Amino acid sequence: MDEMITILKLLADRTRLTILTLLKDGERCVCDLVDILQTTQPNISQHLRKLKDAGLVQESRRGQWAYYSLSVDNQSYVQAVMSEVTLPDNILENMKKKCTSNDCCN
Repeated sequence: MDEMITILKLLADRTRLTILTLLKDGERCVCDLVDILQTTQPNISQHLRKLKDAGLVQESRRGQWAYYSLSVDNQSYVQAVMSEVTLPDNILENMKKKCTSNDCCN
């Protein structure tokens, strides 16, 4: 039960919940998340570290870039919470812009 409480506290943060929702569609590099969420790299990295420490995301490295994806062993209650989350319009607009611009990681 303590693990569930810890994870639900992590999910109560808007930025972390948005990151997890973005990762539902596949892995992303830190620079993608910075661009989409329009925040700083240290801020995103801090949130990703907390999510990684809780086992919610996993990291893979390719050269100098770190890519994050959802952990395959997410608890069912995490999946239930995330299935109810929709992204705010400003985040969706930033995603559309990102898809038409050059990737920072390539």
